[in-house]
Amino acid sequence: MSETFVLVTGAWHGGWAWRPVAERLRAAGHRVFTPTLPGLADGDDPTRYRLADTVDAVAGLIEKHDLQDVTLVGHSWGGYVVTGAAHRVTGRLRKLVYWSAFVPAAGRSLHDEVPPQYQQLFEAQAEASGNNSVALPLEVWQQAFMNDASEDVQRTVHALLVPQPMQYFTETVDPLEPGAVPVAYVLSSDDVALPPGEYGWARFAERLGVTPIPVPGSHEGCFTQPEALAAALLEA
Repeated sequence: MSETFVLVTGAWHGGWAWRPVAERLRAAGHRVFTPTLPGLADGDDPTRYRLADTVDAVAGLIEKHDLQDVTLVGHSWGGYVVTGAAHRVTGRLRKLVYWSAFVPAAGRSLHDEVPPQYQQLFEAQAEASGNNSVALPLEVWQQAFMNDASEDVQRTVHALLVPQPMQYFTETVDPLEPGAVPVAYVLSSDDVALPPGEYGWARFAERLGVTPIPVPGSHEGCFTQPEALAAALLEA
């Protein structure tokens, strides 16, 4: 049976990052949308937007195309975006899927949920940027985000990333009420973008009250394990 997917990227990425996964889902007969969010298109002014603008963009896409029975997927920071959008389009959703993603808690921003070393990095980057944006250093990308790829691939993809508006990390969205929409959590087995333990990804599946669905790969499994990730999204 054909399904409809809306795939929302994490920080620093545009919709292009989903292409390897989207191609596989489309080949299996499914309809797939991969929006690039406001503030994350090449050349966007990061000072112009608020987190609410990204939420409006996703909800607006679903409404504009009159999509029904949607599987809405959020990766990493995109967990905030899809949660916010789900409040507005609950009746259009089949399921909300978080892939190695933040699950919002009341009054807590992404900045509140990351380890102190990330907080310090983000604050320093935003202060030095001149436009309150955060660039992800190559060494962090290589060691923690795309640690299952060759150096050439790491550098190629890193060069495509854009600075993230800092306010996207410090603003909040309200969590969903339990049972408002079916939820699932997909977790990449080699994902160390958040260090295992107190700050690890597993706490977000616990926050949802679900058992995570494992999938091989790093935080950037959309590039390094697209076949497995597409299969996991269908399973979810």
